[in-house]
Amino acid sequence: MALRWSDFITPSTLQLAPLVELLLEPVRCLQLQAELQLGLQEALVNAVRHGNGCDPAKCLRIRRIETPRWVVWQVQDEGPGVPESARCCQLPLALDSCDGRGLFLIHHCFDDVRWSPRGNRLQLAVRRERLRPALSARGWGSLDR
Repeated sequence: MALRWSDFITPSTLQLAPLVELLLEPVRCLQLQAELQLGLQEALVNAVRHGNGCDPAKCLRIRRIETPRWVVWQVQDEGPGVPESARCCQLPLALDSCDGRGLFLIHHCFDDVRWSPRGNRLQLAVRRERLRPALSARGWGSLDR
């Protein structure tokens, strides 16, 4: 099976809902889809605001690949990159803090989060086993009577 990246290139804008919907096509479980939507939205907004400085002349490049074990997204902006010291989410977060919540959400939503050496590309991955809708507690949902 040959694996290929799907590429999505878009102007740096906060009109992201249609793009997020397209990026989440491989995810069938609605509960997980909502969780990943939150994480992807946060990563994309950070790339637009902090990476590209809301400059519509700059672009975002998003790549997605499906492997037998993972679904992976890469979000890349044209900015200088996030400094290595700012890439981790420090716990506990202060409730009134303006910094760190986005990274906390991203780390919570995805099974694996990695940065490029420069810090302007974020790789987000979820295990395929999480993509399957869960059966009811009894095993067969509405078939149990």
